[in-house]
Amino acid sequence: MARFKQSKSKGLPAISTSSLPDIIFMLLFFFMVTTTMRETTIFVKIKAPAASEVEKLEKKSLVSYIYIGPPTQVKYGLEPRIQLNDQFATVNDVPEYIEQERNARDEADRKFLTTSLKVDKDVKMGIVTDVKQELRKVGAFKINYSTKKEVRQ
Repeated sequence: MARFKQSKSKGLPAISTSSLPDIIFMLLFFFMVTTTMRETTIFVKIKAPAASEVEKLEKKSLVSYIYIGPPTQVKYGLEPRIQLNDQFATVNDVPEYIEQERNARDEADRKFLTTSLKVDKDVKMGIVTDVKQELRKVGAFKINYSTKKEVRQ
């Protein structure tokens, strides 16, 4: 009869890493699909004012945003500025911006275009009124003010 030798303690087997690349690529693909990219870089500080009656916009694809507030960097000054897309602008640039936004949309959707003003709560109303006057001149009468919902206690 043959004798079997018992070997001393065998170590744990190595962990198989063959499926690790598959897991990494699945996670990478998941985050690429679910992540949304910001369309514009905001250069102004916006602390939205609180409001008690707030409604959500239905179609955010039909909204053009105008940002008004103090710049985030001191090199652009301390006075409130107007931002259209990714650049600072003046009040006189607003009509051209609205025309560009209209031309970028389908002809059927142009009448539903809404202009949303994202204004810092400490900005004086003079600059907001000037922007609204320019919007009236080009026939952009659907104006929305972006706010945050007021928490009642």
